[in-house]
Amino acid sequence: MTVQVMTSADVTKKVFNKEKLFVLDVRNESDFNDWKIEGEHFDYLNVPYFELLDGVEEILEKLPSDKDILVVCAKEGSSIMVADMLSEAGLTVSYLKGGMKAWSEHLEPVKVGDLKEGGEIYQFVRIGKGCLSYMVISNGEAAIIDATRMTDIFLNFADNLGAKITHVFDTHLHADHISGGRQIAEKTGATYWLPPKDATDVTFTYQPLADGNDVTIGNTTINIHALYSPGHTVGSTSFVVDEQFLLSGDILFVDSIGRPDLAGMAEDWVSDLRETLYNRYRELSDELVVLPAHFMIIDELNDDGTVAEKLGVLFAKNHGLNIEDENEFRKLVTENLPPQPNAYQEIRQTNMGKINPDEEEQREMEIGPNRCAVR
Repeated sequence: MTVQVMTSADVTKKVFNKEKLFVLDVRNESDFNDWKIEGEHFDYLNVPYFELLDGVEEILEKLPSDKDILVVCAKEGSSIMVADMLSEAGLTVSYLKGGMKAWSEHLEPVKVGDLKEGGEIYQFVRIGKGCLSYMVISNGEAAIIDATRMTDIFLNFADNLGAKITHVFDTHLHADHISGGRQIAEKTGATYWLPPKDATDVTFTYQPLADGNDVTIGNTTINIHALYSPGHTVGSTSFVVDEQFLLSGDILFVDSIGRPDLAGMAEDWVSDLRETLYNRYRELSDELVVLPAHFMIIDELNDDGTVAEKLGVLFAKNHGLNIEDENEFRKLVTENLPPQPNAYQEIRQTNMGKINPDEEEQREMEIGPNRCAVR
């Protein structure tokens, strides 16, 4: 039988379309338990590659005959060898091109909606990492929010739509992934905006993103307002775009809220986080569509692949927005925390411009799931 190749884009379409897939993950058990490809109708078998060196006979009866089978490893090499053995045993299987490293870096653009005076807003779903970036386009100009380090996809996407990138924003100093915002600004001549309270130690120039900034894209002002919303970091900033969309950064997610501990300031910032979520956001329209900078679980994806929900719905359904007792809230966000992101201190230093790791080092720093949320 022929071994087939499945790309991260192919797997993403299966996730979005809620298709069935059987994933044979041949990484070590600890790596699989920490982070894996997720889909609503995906089934899994984890057997470390070294257990299959003498053959695949013992796992054949565990593999389905009615589903596509995808073999996955860290970089693709081991999965190709296992897929070849399964093919020789008579099975039709695929391997994931580039392995989990490629899965971590894939970005899928999805249109979120239209702007009132013409233009669109797009969400870039980093399906394997849980990161969400945005592009706002109006009258031939574009703004990018919370870009990842895979900058070419943003540059090419804007170019294909005939839009010039004029503004680049980071809602906060990221700790779980390396920002591509500064690089995009350097390549395009765009203005790079960063909250000044998060930028006290950066080594580069930027435009301070302060409460009350309005930025015009194209011939129409689409009202990107900076709403100071501390909590995840001391400078965390939200944007209201076109009076329709609330880009909440890592403050508020669809199914969770932001963690306040990644700069070692959980006890100090928990009150800020509560103030933002329970008071500042309460002053906003319930009709605003919340567009966060991350998602935590695959269930947060809508049927069209977007991660978005109205603010009023989140106030009704998001547990993190419905804890009346302040002490209980404090306990949730200071004690009920997932493991911190891999290499988060080095990622913060990279985003400050203090260190400049090469591309392979950056890849290694980012490997693993999104860990910016508290549920």
